[in-house]
Amino acid sequence: MTTAEKWGRAARPLAFLGALGVSALLSGCGLPGAPQPPSLNLPDPVTDLAAARSGNRVSLTWTMPRRDTDKVLLEQNIAVRVCRRLSAAEPCATAGNLMLAPAASWTFSETLPPDLATGSPRALTYFVELANSRGRSAGLSNGATVVAGESPAAVTDLGAEVRKEGVVLRWTPGPPEPFDTVVRLRRTLLTTPAAKPQQASQNSAAEGILAPPPEPAEQNLLVESSAVHGRALDTNIHFGETYAYRAQRVARLTIDGKTLELDGPLSAPVRIEASDVFSPAVPTALAAVATPAENGAPPSIDLSWQPDTEPDLAGYVVYRREPAGEWLRISPAQPVVGPGFHDANVQPGHTYEYAVSAIGQNGHESARSAPTQETVPAP
Repeated sequence: MTTAEKWGRAARPLAFLGALGVSALLSGCGLPGAPQPPSLNLPDPVTDLAAARSGNRVSLTWTMPRRDTDKVLLEQNIAVRVCRRLSAAEPCATAGNLMLAPAASWTFSETLPPDLATGSPRALTYFVELANSRGRSAGLSNGATVVAGESPAAVTDLGAEVRKEGVVLRWTPGPPEPFDTVVRLRRTLLTTPAAKPQQASQNSAAEGILAPPPEPAEQNLLVESSAVHGRALDTNIHFGETYAYRAQRVARLTIDGKTLELDGPLSAPVRIEASDVFSPAVPTALAAVATPAENGAPPSIDLSWQPDTEPDLAGYVVYRREPAGEWLRISPAQPVVGPGFHDANVQPGHTYEYAVSAIGQNGHESARSAPTQETVPAP
């Protein structure tokens, strides 16, 4: 046997093994891949938890997830644990356990236990924790922080009075607080549009597209340094409306660089009708200048005064008298619009005294101004 024949026989088994190897590799493409971890069926954690405290009540709001962590729609109620803690170093104490439907907004409220409703102000953070049907936790939600500790004292003697410049509110200042305290005044509009249809129609016709927007039903006013003053003026009112006011003290604290508020209880409401029974301001700086008869023109006296800038001003009324005489109105029945008047009904050599009053759109007239005197030159 030649050397070549020997090498040929040896090569045939190697070729067979090589072909077998390729076949084995090709057939391996149909084998299953790496094993996948089992589904945990955990609901998505809550991410929009919000908290607010009023008095000793804390209210939480959040939205339940629609899907689990595998992106599968949730169909059954979900176990929810509400918990709270004062610091990250302590466990989250359970405040309540619930079974809630997915994809809905929910609210939870609790009265703070005595140890959290008293003492110095401090941060208290709430969480909600969801679990699957086997009790496995999906983790804590975002934290929502309120202020624990004793809430500010209530306002018990709120009073209100209508004045020309607005509604004056008064209350007894509270005791000194160890932290910054303000008073929040909550104003509610009690007058409804249906109660004043004629007035609303007249305003719309007069003002057209420039008519102001309707007054908000609820408005808040924060009064700084309330512990000292115990007084506020609400100038943003509309005469003819009826309002109700309530007051509460609010403690403002800075904890970990964030400003938090702790509301005290709301006072009893005070109702007040903002009736416009006020007169405009008395005109000032009245001056008179006489002009003698010249070139056939009769003598006259021209009056001028400082204009009134009040928005509800209708005009002015001009009065005149001779020394020791009675005041007589010499302006027309309709109020004088501008701050000036020309009196052509005068006699040469006579001395006249003048005064001016302002009249509002509500028909109320101010007192007369300080008088001024002028003598018409004799010919």
